[in-house]
Amino acid sequence: MEEKKLDVKSIIGFVLIFGILLFMMWQNQPSPEELKAQEVEKQAQIEAQKKVNATALSETKVTSAVDFSKPKDSTQVAALQSKIGDFAYSLATTTATDSEVLVESDLLALKFNTKGGHLSEVKLKNFVNFDSIPIYLVKDGNSVFNINFQTTDNRTLNTKDLYFQPTVTKSGENTVVSMKLKTAEDKFLEYNYVVKPNDYMVDFTIKSQGLESAINTSNPINLDWTQKTIRHDQSISYENRYTRLTYQTDGDVDKLSQMGDDDEVEEDVSWLSYRQHFFSTILVSDKAFKEVSITSKNLVEDEAIDSVFTKQFSTKTALALNGASINNNLKLYYGPTDSEILKNYDDNLVESIPFGWGIFGWINKFLFIPLFNGLSSFLPYGIAIIVMTVLIKLAMSFVQYKQYLSQMKLKVLKPELDAIREKYKDNKMKAQQETMALQNKAGASPLAGCLPAFIQMPVFYALFMFFPTAFALRQKKFLWAEDLSSYDVVAELPFNIPLYGDHVSLFPILAAIAIFFYMKLTTGQNQMSAPQQEGMPDMAKMMKYMIYFAPIMMLIFFNQYASGLSLYYFISNLISIGILLVIKNFILDEDKIHANIQVQKAKPKKESKFQKKMKEMMEQAEKQKQMQQKNKGK
Repeated sequence: MEEKKLDVKSIIGFVLIFGILLFMMWQNQPSPEELKAQEVEKQAQIEAQKKVNATALSETKVTSAVDFSKPKDSTQVAALQSKIGDFAYSLATTTATDSEVLVESDLLALKFNTKGGHLSEVKLKNFVNFDSIPIYLVKDGNSVFNINFQTTDNRTLNTKDLYFQPTVTKSGENTVVSMKLKTAEDKFLEYNYVVKPNDYMVDFTIKSQGLESAINTSNPINLDWTQKTIRHDQSISYENRYTRLTYQTDGDVDKLSQMGDDDEVEEDVSWLSYRQHFFSTILVSDKAFKEVSITSKNLVEDEAIDSVFTKQFSTKTALALNGASINNNLKLYYGPTDSEILKNYDDNLVESIPFGWGIFGWINKFLFIPLFNGLSSFLPYGIAIIVMTVLIKLAMSFVQYKQYLSQMKLKVLKPELDAIREKYKDNKMKAQQETMALQNKAGASPLAGCLPAFIQMPVFYALFMFFPTAFALRQKKFLWAEDLSSYDVVAELPFNIPLYGDHVSLFPILAAIAIFFYMKLTTGQNQMSAPQQEGMPDMAKMMKYMIYFAPIMMLIFFNQYASGLSLYYFISNLISIGILLVIKNFILDEDKIHANIQVQKAKPKKESKFQKKMKEMMEQAEKQKQMQQKNKGK
């Protein structure tokens, strides 16, 4: 541990601060009248303390419920209210002891704290973390929900510091929890919660009654909600990568930074999601918040030390007023980040899941998710991944065929292309024109080989986003993998390797081996079909190194990724190798391709507009080059 020392400036600073504190204490010592009022207040607290009792409720567990009765002495009441105001009187006549109300549904166990009136603990009853500990979204003070406002006598109060009176009732199958901050029986600020069976969504209303003379509504009444996201996954770095503050404005979903700290000020925000990979806390408003200040702070700097929380999210916004009263209808979602659950709610909450932007998200939502859900409904999850991979590769096999056919055509043309380059070695522009003309006649354009690769990119990226967000894979076993949504472990290391980790995962090793052999086959074919030209030896070296570089990157990068994703890449590359060998040995014949090319060359070939334009541009460039050379000669 680093030894901390105080320098001279620090000592002087502490002396000054101590002196200022002493001066403030001397200036603010109470007068005799204030001492008398404090004694009255103390007696009022003692009387209120005696009124504490516990209330038992049908089908509801209550850890403690406090009777917030006021002192019966009207003289004491008048003295307190005239001295410290309605809200301070409310504090003075309640016990300064935290108490909690526990309400359970089929899915949630919720604790409401009388101090602050909000949830002090949220447990998801049907889930555990990687270490078999129940999933808590709120616990041990990681979440603070506060309303900040000014009173008419110019004091600033925070509800997180005030004590609410709890009431729990039943409304049909629902449990209603009312938390009231009272200044009188008919004057209060209320948090009203409706907990429904088999539902992760809690209806939440904030309203005031009869406080027009107590709250200064000319100033904003601010909601301040801060929460540290608790670590639940085996790999805190992997979980942190998918832990983000997401929000919706005017139907558009956006998010704060994935890894670093970030802050934004947004308008017309209808919901905010504190997503912590596979679980989310979402605040939904019936009427969009006009302006919201949101921040995200990364709490993981050293994984060995920062192992409890991943990020800290905060939201600040002004509550809407109905005249001089507060009346805000909100909802709170505490549950899985599961598309099958979130799609059942309105407000577009399913978009809080990072399916990928644009076409990638569409592929996931309308193809891969339904396909995987269908397969996993009757197959083990690992087998469902394999079957899904096979189906995707078979559907894309025509793309691989087109790509390989283009490479074979270029291989057949290679001697002629080399001859053109040799013939026009002193005129590169002419060599390019003749090369393009030959490739056009033979139907062997290099672009034909690139196009299939571009077609596969959306599928590749969509699957890259699908597996890390597939809630269905969470804690599902396959072979040696204990959890397909996390990394598999076949060996623990006694030390930590930077970027790699402190363990060895087998699925990334298998995927890296499969990628190596696939690249060996395809790179060898590319080198055979590539014509010799200047700079090609360096290109060949780069391709040779890439054969080894890509598998190594796979090995390192995916060691802490979801084993389901590594399983997909392993099977995918095995199938690609098989398809390539079948195409090479049983479908395509080099002699037939050569004969077909000769036939194509003999036919008159009409140039497209693009080809004509390219030809004209190259000719103009050649003329400009010749003019420059003549000018230099002069």
